[in-house]
Amino acid sequence: MKVKCLFCVLMLSVLLLISGCTFSNAGVEDGDDVLYIVTTIFPPYDFIREITDGAENVRVQQLLRPGQESHTFDPTPADMIAVEQCDLFICTGGESDAWVDVILSAVAGGEDKCVRMIELVEAVEESAADGTDDHHGHDHTHGDGAHDRDVIEYDEHVWTDPDNAVRITRALCESLCEIAPEEAARFRANTDAYVNKLVALDAVFQGIAQRARYRTLVFGDRFPMRYLCDAMGLGYRAAFPGCAAESEPSAATMIALIEKIKAEGTPAVLKIEMSSASICDAISDETGVPVLTIHSCHNRTAAEAASGKTYLDLMYENARVLEIALDCSAQ
Repeated sequence: MKVKCLFCVLMLSVLLLISGCTFSNAGVEDGDDVLYIVTTIFPPYDFIREITDGAENVRVQQLLRPGQESHTFDPTPADMIAVEQCDLFICTGGESDAWVDVILSAVAGGEDKCVRMIELVEAVEESAADGTDDHHGHDHTHGDGAHDRDVIEYDEHVWTDPDNAVRITRALCESLCEIAPEEAARFRANTDAYVNKLVALDAVFQGIAQRARYRTLVFGDRFPMRYLCDAMGLGYRAAFPGCAAESEPSAATMIALIEKIKAEGTPAVLKIEMSSASICDAISDETGVPVLTIHSCHNRTAAEAASGKTYLDLMYENARVLEIALDCSAQ
């Protein structure tokens, strides 16, 4: 984290040197009458596109490039200038966004145009999820997520619960209505239509939870699905917490995950998109269960972006994976 902050400080020198220059980014130049929105990751980018659908002179930019891993993201000078020049900047707001605070402190009015998703919902403390104990939802709830943000490490993956996606989308809509009141009617109508789709998605996950033969998910990977598991009332075990930097679990964790699957007949072990399958493959070899991929929706691969995959598309794919991982076939 210290290295990343030092990197940001060095990059800020570039920002300060050229911030007064005309800069073209995502089709936006100084003087253009464009509503320019920048997001760090994919979910708010997709939410904003839904909210602003049909509006003219709107540009939405996602800093994380397709296929790029969010936990190792370092902003470029161009990214920093985009944050400086945009009308609305949306980030997650957790520990992995420490670089955001460095940039905003050097940008006039930076905090005023920044929305942190973690502050729009009821955030929970990141679970240890070390694989050695069963974990169940809502063990560490801490208010609205806005308090003690620099002391408690909250789980950042708030968008994985469709109900949270509703809260975030509505809040982003209101922020946009304040910036562009002439488009408020369109933004609110689009938001209402999209919220209906999110509510339908939530109903699908709740139906899966009701039909599930198994109540615990096993991840041979990081664990970014805390909010979805909480919403569905599921337990979970994992090799690492949500934003862990480790690449190898302890021997005790591996043994615990393998024994859990063998003891309970768990149908599958889960990995996260764009991560190595080596841990899951080792667990699969020992237990004979298949490895399934669940999507955290942090980002899309290049192929997913090219095909126009949306947050809803990826989450419905997750629903199909969970039907297998929880064995809903016999219910």
